[in-house]
Amino acid sequence: MKNAAIALEDGTIFYGRSFGADGIRDGEVVFNTSMTGYQEILTDPSYKGQIVTMTTPQIGNYGINPADNESWMPQVEGFIVKEISPVASNFRSHEELSAFLKRHNIVAIQGVDTRALTRHIRIGGAIKAVVSTVDITPEILIEKARNCPGLIGRDLVREVTTDKIYEFKKEPADLSSVTGLPYPRPKDTGLTVVVFDFGLKENIPLSLVARGIRVKVVPASTPADVVLSLKPDGILLSNGPGDPEGVPYAIAEIKKLIGKKPIFGICLGHQLSALALEGATYKMKFGHRGGNQPVKNLTTGRVEITSQNHGFAVDPDALHGDVEVTHLNLNDSTVEGFRHTRFPLFCVQYHPEASPGPHDAGYLFDQFITLIKDFA
Repeated sequence: MKNAAIALEDGTIFYGRSFGADGIRDGEVVFNTSMTGYQEILTDPSYKGQIVTMTTPQIGNYGINPADNESWMPQVEGFIVKEISPVASNFRSHEELSAFLKRHNIVAIQGVDTRALTRHIRIGGAIKAVVSTVDITPEILIEKARNCPGLIGRDLVREVTTDKIYEFKKEPADLSSVTGLPYPRPKDTGLTVVVFDFGLKENIPLSLVARGIRVKVVPASTPADVVLSLKPDGILLSNGPGDPEGVPYAIAEIKKLIGKKPIFGICLGHQLSALALEGATYKMKFGHRGGNQPVKNLTTGRVEITSQNHGFAVDPDALHGDVEVTHLNLNDSTVEGFRHTRFPLFCVQYHPEASPGPHDAGYLFDQFITLIKDFA
C-alpha cells in the first residue's frame, strides 16, 4: 500500500496508507458514526463534495453487493478509515471494498487515527481538506485545502441530479429491509408521487413502491407546471448535497407547488421547503451524520432513533406564520421536522428510508400517503 495523507486547511496533517484509487481530491472532511452501512454511505449523493471519515474502527468486513447501492456509483470525494478488514465474508458479497473504490476512482486511506480526526472536527468544526496518494508534501496539500471551494453557496445538486424524467420501476428485493414491515407489498394504490431528484437515495422511491405507489422522478430544475402536468397525487422533495441556498431555482419552483399538492420533504427537501416558506437555514458546526441520532416527535412525545446526513439546518427563529415545528433533535435541539398548518406540507431533516439505520421513522411514508388521500 502506498503512503497517503489528509491535510486540513488549518495546517493539520494525518498520514496513512492508500487502499483505494491513486489521486488527489478535495472536499469538506466530515465524520459518520454508523457502525454498518458503509456501502450506502459511499453511494449516497448527499455526500458529494465531502470526504467521509468513519468512526467505527474496522470497515469492509462484509464486502460490497449491487443491491445496497443508493445511487449508480460512490459519490464521496474521499474515504478515511482506521482499518480496512483483510477479509470480506458475507454470502451477499460480490466484491471487496478496496476493489470497488479503485474501480470507481475513489481515493481512500486507512491507518489514520480516526478518533483524533473526529475529535478535531468536533472541536473545530467541519473543515476543508485534501486527500492524496500522489504527493504528500505538507505545504502543497495544505495550500490546496485552503484553496478548495468548500460547500457554502455551492450548487452540488446539478452534479448528482438526473437529466431526464423517468418512472422508477425497480422492485425491492427484500421488502422488509426497505419498509421495516414483515408483510408483502400491498396492491397498487392507484396513487402517483413525483419525486424531485436533488441527489436521490434509491431507498426513498423504493419505500414508496413498497407501499403500492407509482413513482415518477424528475430533475432538480423541473418547472412546477411540468410537475403538475404529470398529474401527481403527491410530491416528494428528496435529499441532496450541499448548501440549500445554492439551489435557488428549486426554491422558486417549490414556492409555486405549495398548496397545489401534498408535499413531503426529506433532508435537503426539508431545508428547501423552509426557504420556500420564507424561512432561513444555517451551516452547522459539524453536522449530523450517522444512524443513531435521537429525535423527539413533539406531536406524539415518542423518541425515534434516526439515520441522518446533513451539515445545514433550518433556523427555528425564522419559521413563522402557519409553520409548526414537529420534531427536535435531542442532542442539540435543532429542528428535525415541521409542518404547515394550512397547506398539505410536512418535512423532516432525517432519513425515514434509513439505509443504513433504524426503521423508527418509516411511518412517515404512511403519513404521507394518508395526507394524499385526505387531500383528494
